[in-house]
Amino acid sequence: MRQRITIIYNAPNPDLYSTTVEKKASLAILDGVEAIHQALIESGYTVVRLPLLPPLESAKESLKCLETDLVFNLFEGFDGCPETEATVANFLSELELTYTGCHGSALSLGLDKVKTKARLEAIGIDTPRYQLLGPKTISLFHLKYPCIVKPCAEDGSNGISEESVVHDFASLERQVTTVNKCFGRRALVEEFVDGREFNITVLGTNEPKALPASEIVYSLPPEIPRILSFSAKWDPQSIYFERTKAVCPAEIDLELRKRIIQTALLAFRLLGSRGYARVDFRLDTEEQLNVIEVNPNPDISPDAGAALQAQAAGMSYNQFIEQIVQLAI
Repeated sequence: MRQRITIIYNAPNPDLYSTTVEKKASLAILDGVEAIHQALIESGYTVVRLPLLPPLESAKESLKCLETDLVFNLFEGFDGCPETEATVANFLSELELTYTGCHGSALSLGLDKVKTKARLEAIGIDTPRYQLLGPKTISLFHLKYPCIVKPCAEDGSNGISEESVVHDFASLERQVTTVNKCFGRRALVEEFVDGREFNITVLGTNEPKALPASEIVYSLPPEIPRILSFSAKWDPQSIYFERTKAVCPAEIDLELRKRIIQTALLAFRLLGSRGYARVDFRLDTEEQLNVIEVNPNPDISPDAGAALQAQAAGMSYNQFIEQIVQLAI
């Protein structure tokens, strides 16, 4: 009898957003769901889809009714409530359902960028110096310019734009206020590391392994900061989208490749990750690797970085998705 797999995901609600680009980003989950559904069918599974809608209690009731051998977890959190990604994973564990990807504890920690950075620092992994600041605490700022101002608990480059990199107190104050107003929380302010940028996907549970690393290559005018902004991911009309590309495998020497892999595996274990996660890096002026972010359950759609890295490792897309299934069983 063929195994039954249920794909769960957040039913998008583009009407919550005002711009075409934001609406497109909201709907992007559907492309990934379709591609993974097709890959699973071609691998011989019986597949159904379960879009989840708020409130959380309703989502939990839907999960309780599942009759399935495996849940393929593509749930990214309800619109405007990224913390619900971890809550739903916790529901799956509570209901004793077998599911792909990371546990709720790893998803919760990965979303809390400040706590993640503190844990990285505690085990000797370099990460940019930072502060958590709001409009009422901006006077406590003591970092070195330039800085980058980010939401402290978002993903998908949400809230990251050209204005996020600041060079003086006036622009810092303006951007911290903007983040606070848009996301209802204090902003994560980091000293901006402007060196080469890499990311790497880790797969596994007891013995995780890293896929080939990618480099994010920018060909932007010098006055535009080299960052993976929201528009670089979602707006084909923007200069960021046109002049940002991922090169995989990254053109790096063996020593740097080893450092990236070793650090990524440490970060993966630090989060208690299982299944798959992505670690983002930048090199500082002294060629030291700085972990920018650890992202459990990153995008695995066919055009995402994780799939590109799997292809560089010799896997077809269907084989990549099958490996994620096998890691969960």
